[in-house]
Amino acid sequence: MLEELEIRNLGPIRHANLGFGTGMTAITGETGAGKSMLLDAIRLISGASVQTGRTDTASADIWAQGIFHVEQDCTASSIAQSAGVELEDGELFLTRSLPSRKRSRAILNGHTVPRSLLHDVGSELVTIHGQADQMRLASSARQRDMLDRYAHNEQIRGEYAARWRALQQLDERLNTLNRQQSSAQDRADYLRASIAAIDDASPHTGELEELKSRRERIENLAAITQGVHKALAALDASQIDVDEDQSDAVTKIHDAVRALEDIGVPTVFGESITRLESVDEELADIVFSLAGQLDSDDEDGDLDVINGRIHTLNGLVQRWGPDVEHVLQWRDKAQLELEDVEASPEHVAALRLQRIELLHEVGESAVRLSKSRSSAAKKLGAQVSSELDSLAMQGSCLDVQVTSRFDASTVASLESARSDTADGVASQIDVDERLLDSHGCDDIEFLFTPFPGSARLPMGKSASGGELSRLMLALELSMAEREAGHDTSASAVEQGMVFIFDEVDAGVGGKAAVELGKRLAILSRNAQVIVVTHLAQVASWAQTQFTVSKRTVESASDGAGGSHIETVVNRVEGDSRQHEIARMLAGSESATSLRHAHELLNASRM
Repeated sequence: MLEELEIRNLGPIRHANLGFGTGMTAITGETGAGKSMLLDAIRLISGASVQTGRTDTASADIWAQGIFHVEQDCTASSIAQSAGVELEDGELFLTRSLPSRKRSRAILNGHTVPRSLLHDVGSELVTIHGQADQMRLASSARQRDMLDRYAHNEQIRGEYAARWRALQQLDERLNTLNRQQSSAQDRADYLRASIAAIDDASPHTGELEELKSRRERIENLAAITQGVHKALAALDASQIDVDEDQSDAVTKIHDAVRALEDIGVPTVFGESITRLESVDEELADIVFSLAGQLDSDDEDGDLDVINGRIHTLNGLVQRWGPDVEHVLQWRDKAQLELEDVEASPEHVAALRLQRIELLHEVGESAVRLSKSRSSAAKKLGAQVSSELDSLAMQGSCLDVQVTSRFDASTVASLESARSDTADGVASQIDVDERLLDSHGCDDIEFLFTPFPGSARLPMGKSASGGELSRLMLALELSMAEREAGHDTSASAVEQGMVFIFDEVDAGVGGKAAVELGKRLAILSRNAQVIVVTHLAQVASWAQTQFTVSKRTVESASDGAGGSHIETVVNRVEGDSRQHEIARMLAGSESATSLRHAHELLNASRM
């Protein structure tokens, strides 16, 4: 949910900081006071483009930030985390800044991000239903997504999507085989020769590095032998054939230990003796290691063999490298490719038969998906139409039309085949794949009838701004009620969704306005709702209310004593809210209007 919205220098708003709560929030004020600027700020932090003309002065920097509390596993969180942005105490900070002479910046939890990422996150958190924002639901894809949400057909959609992907992968494999037919023999010869070359060499991971290390030892064998001899002579002459009387480190340490022991005062020199014995043991380990170097099996005669092997492995690496491990990986992939390149006609025929069977399965899943949508479409249309009656739009209705691209005989055959387990049924049904896409076999359209007798027209072409806002409210109410009655799906509150309605009260008054406010309050049980309204009957249902107003501010820096207009946003509670409701009811704050405001606030409770 949206916890806080802060704005600087957006139009006439110099600075505003709004703290939101759960439930319903109303934003009220005189016409032209700047209420729309608050929606502009929310669009801004949601990644929308902004016009530089919205600033009031050429030197002002636009800045807006929204703080959202979200669940760790919600979609918005997943999008942010996939981009490397982590939540901060379960919160997402969406920030946009537009310096007056620089490009705008999008910031997510302190990280500068592309504006598209802010849009992706914001679209999962906020749904704005204003006259300019409604049109996005006019798209068939959006309507299909909403209908599928209402139908709760996730399992069927998942099954269809898996089969569709399998069909696309099989098609890609068959297409590859077809493209390779003209050059299949040349490619097969190359792959066979390459695999044979690698198999003949039989390399293993790390072998090249081992051989180079061994070659380096052999090439420096004389120096190594001489150096090790000198070191052993200095440490322990008994390990090599030298003068036994030569003084070495081991002998001197032994002499030192005996000298201290001969003193006969162990309490004084016991620690020194122990430390010298420890040094003697460490030297013994070093001497053993060095003596082992002299026992190496490497001989000068092995160098030619090692160089030959290195040359062979370098040749493999140069062709299929960059190292032996990659050479082996290439060989395994080449073997799989060779199997396809050398595919016999029987193999291709088997793949084509598999495709026919898989296409049948895709068609069968598409029919099941279509049936789930058709069933849900009738319920959604009826429920939305009922909601419209409650929103002063009697006689208006929404028809959710699901048109299958399959004809009736194909549908009947696929439904019959699904219940028939006999072999070969799938191959006997002709499924036209041109009628399918990644979402099934349906064309979905939301058709709105604004008044009895009018034509059914697509959404966006048959409703005014106010009607469209109320239609969207009816849709959201129907979706929220459906979600609340479905245990396996999270509610909009759990998902962190914020619904914002603008112009939803256009052309409404009296009892219809009261019902409109009540319906918004019902929606706010399952989601955070923010409504911009001119009607007291709507605003009275809100748990939180902000007023937007203008004031004249003297310009202290203006030597001529000029002034300018600013927009201020204030939260109203208690008596101040009653006065605002009275102003909205009667345009004044008389005793009568205040009494009516008090009665309205008391009556506007669930």
